[in-house]
Amino acid sequence: MRPFNFEKVNSAPEALALKSAKSNYIAGGTNLVDLMKKNIAQPETLIDVTTAISNTVENKNTVITIGAMASNNKVATDKTILNKFPLISKSILTGASPQIRNMASSAGNLLQRTRCPYFYDITTPCNKRTPNSGCSAIEGGNRMSAIAGYNDQCVAVHPSDFCISLVALDATVTAVTAEQKEITIPFKDFHKLPDSTPWLDNNLPANAIITKIDVAENKFNKNFSYVKVRDRSSYAFALVSVAAALDLDGKRINDVRLASGGVAHKPWRWYDAEEFLKGKRATEDNFVEAAKLATKDLKPLSENAYKIPMLQGAIVTALKDCLNQ
Repeated sequence: MRPFNFEKVNSAPEALALKSAKSNYIAGGTNLVDLMKKNIAQPETLIDVTTAISNTVENKNTVITIGAMASNNKVATDKTILNKFPLISKSILTGASPQIRNMASSAGNLLQRTRCPYFYDITTPCNKRTPNSGCSAIEGGNRMSAIAGYNDQCVAVHPSDFCISLVALDATVTAVTAEQKEITIPFKDFHKLPDSTPWLDNNLPANAIITKIDVAENKFNKNFSYVKVRDRSSYAFALVSVAAALDLDGKRINDVRLASGGVAHKPWRWYDAEEFLKGKRATEDNFVEAAKLATKDLKPLSENAYKIPMLQGAIVTALKDCLNQ
């Protein structure tokens, strides 16, 4: 690992004053330290922000506010989250290990990098690691890669489970920019597709610091499910995942949310399938049709066509699970 300086700050302005292109913020370090060990990230300075940003989880005026430094475990076990936003808890608890969830911050979860094997193999081309070097996965081992929203620049997928529930529940991310301006980004727009800049994972302005995540109260706390299909039952990233939630009037669907991980460069909402289900009866036949609609335009790579029937099954299973809460 390259030697680095370490600075501990006590406020967001202090952190912003130290931040540059050659430094990184660090909180739990559960992803960044790995990247530094592999010489993928080589900051000259680490800025410890663990005491600079809130780590609380607060429910005010029908909105839950998650401090950027709240650990994943703190969020998943918070009583208000469990009562009013249980989909968030369920998604977090499928990810990583208890030890990592105790260390990992909420903001760090949003900013974690892909686990595409070529991103971590510094002997191979990877546009996400080294801009304009090429994508090794698109013609290589792409079993875990994207089936939606990718291009010839990058086929990596976003790794988080937490983020899948946040995009399903229309969360927002608040940050402070280098110019000390507070900005709010809808969660659906926080992460980005590869486009022509696959080395960027999100639309956060350079050097900005995340301060909180907000989620408005909703009617998705009774009928919800998070289905994660993976190679082993713990400490593995999703082959596909589905966050599903229903707002029901008897057997009729008033509103629905469907989102997935393991399928694209960003947390992915199935908007067409959601529109199809609104107003319909909550039946398996309608769930099957929604799954077909969600997957009809997907384009698998050479080794991951298996993800399409797997995803269809996961969508139907998640929606059926919503009825069994």
